[in-house]
Amino acid sequence: MPEIYMDNAATTRPSEAVVSLMNETFLSDYGNPSALHLKGIDAEERVKTAARQIAATLRCKEKELIFTSGGTESNNLALIGAALAYQRRGRHIISTAIEHPSVKKTLDFLETQGFRITKLPADQDGRVSVASVKETICEDTILVSVMFVNNEIGSVNPIAEIGSMLKAGHPDVIFHVDAVQGYGKYKITPHAMGIDLLSVSSHKIHGPKGAGFLFIREGVRVVPILYGGGQQKNLRSGTLNVPGIAGTGLAAEEAYQKFDEKIRTLAGMRELLRGELSQIEDVTVLTPEEPLCAPHIVNACFSGVRSEVLLHALEDKGIYVSSGSACASHHPSDKSTLMEMGYPKEVTDSVIRFSLSMNNTEEEIGTVVAALKELLPVLRRFKRR
Repeated sequence: MPEIYMDNAATTRPSEAVVSLMNETFLSDYGNPSALHLKGIDAEERVKTAARQIAATLRCKEKELIFTSGGTESNNLALIGAALAYQRRGRHIISTAIEHPSVKKTLDFLETQGFRITKLPADQDGRVSVASVKETICEDTILVSVMFVNNEIGSVNPIAEIGSMLKAGHPDVIFHVDAVQGYGKYKITPHAMGIDLLSVSSHKIHGPKGAGFLFIREGVRVVPILYGGGQQKNLRSGTLNVPGIAGTGLAAEEAYQKFDEKIRTLAGMRELLRGELSQIEDVTVLTPEEPLCAPHIVNACFSGVRSEVLLHALEDKGIYVSSGSACASHHPSDKSTLMEMGYPKEVTDSVIRFSLSMNNTEEEIGTVVAALKELLPVLRRFKRR
């Protein structure tokens, strides 16, 4: 049975070039990059190459990058590190109600440490407004954290506009952006967009799992949350994951090669899938329309069928999709983006997220739509019984 994988917002298949480079690094440049001998120097050069590759995509300095184990650690380091660094200035943090759990739960922790957290609601498109951020800022606000692309429905926040507002009127407020779903899908330039801290995960861009990075604008202070050997300017102790870092650098470089062409192709497939789903009876596409949506995510409600039932029915046909955020799938009590947007439980219990990559094709979309048309009447009849 052919495999159709449309859960790329959860993770992507590493590119062959990334796997080849990582294998070579594992076997040849296995030295500790902190060592002074030749094997250490060779490993260190892998790290420096990755930093150059990533910095070129962000138009930032290589020294503004800290390598981490992925998006969760990057978000924790950014939020906890900045909150502790600037707590004497104030203890108020602004975020949104639609953030990824790695931001939400980090903010919950900071709340137990005496910080005051404001979580702004999303509008009907799953976005927060510049005005709502501006109106919430007060004298003791030290940090604003807003995700670039929502991982569940693909809505895109006005990041550049928020950054511009903050830098113009509140330059002392640190701006953090979780760009895990946005990096590789948008041209992100932190300096031009007013971003101080930017979190990225490698496995969302055809790189390895367990690797990522945090952009820290030069001059922004962050307190480390890991202590040890003092690697990476004392900001992130621990022996560097050289193969993972090398793979991340190459994945970043590949993500931005022929960028405009790839994004047009992705968006075209998204619109094809959106249009086909909209034609099926009792199916409602919840992802906002362009330009408010990312090029790779389509979230739809299949009335009368539970998400898990449809997900596994598709799985039996070799089609892999998601019922929402993979990180929250084992915690059903967590409120989803759709619940925060005001959708009732009968909708949130029946959503499927399709997320595309350049490994997908229009022919696969046709196969998925055909499978849905075959399965939905059967599953709905079964439920009525």
